[in-house]
Amino acid sequence: MDRLKGKIAVITGAAQGMGESHARTFAAEGAKVVLTDLNEERGKEIAAELGADNALFVRQDVTKVDDWKNVVAQAEAVFGPVNVLVNNAGILGPLANALELSEEQYQKVIDINQNSIYYGMKYTLPSMLKAGVGSIVNISSIAGIVAIYGYPNLAYMSSKFAVRGMTKAVAVEFAGKNIRANSVHPGFIKTPMMAAATDEGGGSATQLIPLGRLAETSEVSNLVIFLASDESSYMTGTEQVIDGGMSIQ
Repeated sequence: MDRLKGKIAVITGAAQGMGESHARTFAAEGAKVVLTDLNEERGKEIAAELGADNALFVRQDVTKVDDWKNVVAQAEAVFGPVNVLVNNAGILGPLANALELSEEQYQKVIDINQNSIYYGMKYTLPSMLKAGVGSIVNISSIAGIVAIYGYPNLAYMSSKFAVRGMTKAVAVEFAGKNIRANSVHPGFIKTPMMAAATDEGGGSATQLIPLGRLAETSEVSNLVIFLASDESSYMTGTEQVIDGGMSIQ
């Protein structure tokens, strides 16, 4: 308990899946949490369950600059300067071969998975500079480490590799400002977004995983908590793989 006491965190995509898990575990560990999502009804429900003293929901389209400015402004007004950012929101996009993928489909994935990471860091970093300390945790994917055979998605892989590089760039630039940035690369996790890729959804995801199962969202949250906390104070610019062994070979 209290591993995140004194932390004020913004977590995007927090109304379901990994984002919801992160928000709940952050609050349980003593953080003040600003949950953002397009799903206003569910987001407000989760924030209410966590309590007004611990959580605030702000409706956000992560591809909109004005929404990012509003999220940071509300976070500071209610809790104070932000010192943790978890860029979690993302989409899988269409499973389509490169020649089948339309320009519009490609750009939508890039806007949500890549550009939003840039906006999040750009508009949260000034708040972290006010706080004098910060930890950025960018959720990428195992698809930002290796190509996943059998799951063609040029847009998704492009965006997730980009997140890895963007994280390193900010880590280098802000290391002297007491602000760290690390990326997390989950494999297949039990979330609504990944349902179609699981055996239950008719896919064959578990055949690719040496550990033979999908991860629970809590297993990823444990890693995110570590990176957000002072326990990882000597870590920046790293990519943390949590994939059940998918990238071993």
